[in-house]
Amino acid sequence: MTTLTTSYWPADESRPVLEVTVGDLLRGAAAEVPDTPALVSIGRGRPPRTWTYAELLDDAERAAAWLAERYRPGEHIAVWAPNVPEWVVLQYGAALAGLVLAAVNPALRVGELSHALVTAEVSGVFHVGEHRGTDMRAILDVAVAHAPRVRECVDLVDWLDAVRATPRSDALPPVDAHDPTQLQFTSGTTGPAKAAMLSHRAMVTNAAYVRDRCGATRGATYATALPLFHTAGCGLAGLGSVHHRATLVLAEAFDPGLLLEAIETYRVEAVGGVPTMLQAMLAHPDNARTDLSSLRVLMSGGDMVPPALVDAWAARCGAAMSAVYGQTELSPVVCQTGPADQRDDVLHTAGRPLPNVEVSIRDPYTESVQDLGAAGEICARGYQNMLGYYGRPEETARAIDADGWLHTGDLGTMDARGYVTVTGRLKDLIIRGGENIAPAEIEDALATHPAVEQVAVLGIPDPQWGETVAAVLTLRPGAARPTTADLHGFMRSTLAPHKTPTTWLVAEELPRNAMGKLQKFALRERWAKGDLTPL
Repeated sequence: MTTLTTSYWPADESRPVLEVTVGDLLRGAAAEVPDTPALVSIGRGRPPRTWTYAELLDDAERAAAWLAERYRPGEHIAVWAPNVPEWVVLQYGAALAGLVLAAVNPALRVGELSHALVTAEVSGVFHVGEHRGTDMRAILDVAVAHAPRVRECVDLVDWLDAVRATPRSDALPPVDAHDPTQLQFTSGTTGPAKAAMLSHRAMVTNAAYVRDRCGATRGATYATALPLFHTAGCGLAGLGSVHHRATLVLAEAFDPGLLLEAIETYRVEAVGGVPTMLQAMLAHPDNARTDLSSLRVLMSGGDMVPPALVDAWAARCGAAMSAVYGQTELSPVVCQTGPADQRDDVLHTAGRPLPNVEVSIRDPYTESVQDLGAAGEICARGYQNMLGYYGRPEETARAIDADGWLHTGDLGTMDARGYVTVTGRLKDLIIRGGENIAPAEIEDALATHPAVEQVAVLGIPDPQWGETVAAVLTLRPGAARPTTADLHGFMRSTLAPHKTPTTWLVAEELPRNAMGKLQKFALRERWAKGDLTPL
């Protein structure tokens, strides 16, 4: 095992970067395993819809021909829809036609949607008519009035019929693995969302490495309800399954009972989901009577994976947890734990870097590489770095420095083995009387209290100290309600006095984005408005 002397991990180049386009990835799988089910779309109250690899490629190639009649190579089209199978067909069709797919969250409303369409300079929008009781077309009609580049809006309900009536084309444009394949919007937790340009080779290679690191068997079935508009859905789940010649069982929306049923029905080996999804599946009344004997791997990220959740799944069916760390701009994973890792590493670290990426921990102010164990900003350099923020050269330059290092904005440490521990966001660092305090350390300690279900730690303004530490809690149902004195004593036995929260607040739930990442800016806004309840 590599032993480091500073917080710098050199790229492991023992495996090749896959110089493959998204379209050619599917073509290779269809040639190798044409009759293997590639995609099974499941939804509550309807029969499953299934595509073999040969059928998925046929639809994708016809979709590419249909698209090529309407759009020029390099143009941007948007998909604004939940996890419908047409989303997947469009993803591969766009890749084969040399188009760039802008993946848009179907929960967006008029202002957010128009911002996304304008930011990505979209020429066409592919959508569903209704989502969670919302008239999508009505929202779209208003949004496109502010997006003058949009030439057409296409309802995905009828689109597949038109695609299947279109002959395949021998005149599709050449596509290079270095070309952009998707525009993925950042979470927008610090302002208006930006569109990160991700290349074919970055998304394909990263998905392959992640699926290999988690320990999934080649050809084994993978199930998820993660949204396709995020790289974890369309990339890690979708492209990862094609690389492994596996079957992807894709839930149209998150339904813990439906996913449990799918594990039994399709003999699912691996499931991907954020911690809240995995917790809901564990707590579902059908869990105890469902045959989960096929399940070997749980892949999770987006937020801290609670130790109790890891242990509960291991006790229930022996499934091991593979935790991932990354961000959209990294296509998306840079570090990951695997089945050979020790329990403490799975619980408390983000694992080691994947192949072909350099990782360093740098002083946020001097940018020098930190000593082992010293906290700093996590930076990455490699094939998977985004090509840039579309139309935002100045913001791209702030994110990727002149030496090619992508600055994540995350704080972390690295040990001598190369294991990275994420300690918080740079912007979330609390500075109390000149002392730097990482919220994650306090959150980890509080998460072990029996009455605490979830916790977020914030810095709030203070005239004497500059900032003081505040903790926002959700309480575990059925547990005795703690007092501030109880919690204060609990923390003082674990951490230094200046790290103990002086303000204790309670919320019904903590705000998170679609990938389960905590949105602390929303909590700060609620605190400023007095919307959080003192304990």
